[in-house]
Amino acid sequence: MFRKSRWKIVASLMSVLIFLWSGMLTVIYASSYYEMSKHNRKMLAEHAALYSLEHPPEGFASVKPPPDMGAPHYSELPEFKLSTFYSVAISYDGKILETHNDKREIYTDEELQAMALEILDKDGTAGVKNSLAYYMADKGGYVLAAFMDNTIINGNMLTLFRYTLIFGGAAILVFFFLAVYLAKRIVKPLEDSYQKQKQFVSDAGHELKTPISVVSANAELLSREIGDNQWLANIQYENERMGVLVEQLLELARTENVMPKMEAIDLSRLVTGEALPFESVAFEKGLTLKVDVEDGLGVKGYSPQLKQLVSILLDNGIRHGSGGKAVCLALSKEQKYVKLSVVNQGEEIPSKQKEQLFERFYRLDSVRNSEDKHYGLGLAIAKAIVTAHGGKIDLHCYDGFVEFQVLLPSG
Repeated sequence: MFRKSRWKIVASLMSVLIFLWSGMLTVIYASSYYEMSKHNRKMLAEHAALYSLEHPPEGFASVKPPPDMGAPHYSELPEFKLSTFYSVAISYDGKILETHNDKREIYTDEELQAMALEILDKDGTAGVKNSLAYYMADKGGYVLAAFMDNTIINGNMLTLFRYTLIFGGAAILVFFFLAVYLAKRIVKPLEDSYQKQKQFVSDAGHELKTPISVVSANAELLSREIGDNQWLANIQYENERMGVLVEQLLELARTENVMPKMEAIDLSRLVTGEALPFESVAFEKGLTLKVDVEDGLGVKGYSPQLKQLVSILLDNGIRHGSGGKAVCLALSKEQKYVKLSVVNQGEEIPSKQKEQLFERFYRLDSVRNSEDKHYGLGLAIAKAIVTAHGGKIDLHCYDGFVEFQVLLPSG
């Protein structure tokens, strides 16, 4: 129980950390990319504005004047002067007028022209293609495709991103171990309190056994002396109930605190044998007990506890079964597990009560009544037994049926 709680705390802390870290990285890199794209676009726009054909063809009456880019003028910035620009001038009818390419060893004129025509066909204004930021400008008589090489910038961004992931991953790993440590510190007081509570129940149960035995013996002797007496009968009845409660508390404490010696057990024979006495019990309540046990199913476990588990589930199913109906006990193989299920017809149990059903002293009855010598400890003992055997127990409600299902590792 506490192990699961510790891992839930660790998972919660790590989820919050990873969410914040991922969100922060996303915002930083998205903002950086947006600013870089905006900056590149403005430099390309100014480059396009300053561009003029070296050999304009005949028929060009005028060229649009460069627009006022406003302060600062990007052409005066060092990064503008250090950047590599490529230009392709295209007439309105799609004819290449001029290509400006100072570094032909990186991109050939044909490659630049092909990219410019493709962008022009797609009616794009600005964007990125093959590590090149581009900007399309109407120069009055022709269209200019201006390109700027972003290879170095992209490489630097990729390197920064890679190292961010490496060191961020290392930091998350360190925080994981810190979260495990903190989870242990957080849960430890609760775990200590729970252990003290279990120890108190065990100690109190042992201390109560002696006075209960003494009261029982003295009441028996007194009844022989004075005969039938109403008040003495009440004392004996309540003392007997107290004895049953103490015995159940001690059984729960033993199940939770003592690891039994596990051995190979033929669970099919055990379940079949344990079901036989309950046939008469079911008959007395107007029920039919149906048993469907697959032969040869074995587990590693402790026989007395497994017998008690079957008894608790059958007793629960019969007590809450509807008159004239059947209670079904089944044992079958399910992948790597042996499945034990007890099904009875009854009202659906609300989800909130399902979660509490395996807690100590919890009963579905709205009025706590222990006249039948059931104190809400049976299912808590059943869960402790299943947990000790490395299995799990669940409750399912469907179509007017209530099913307790136990999965134990096949042995």
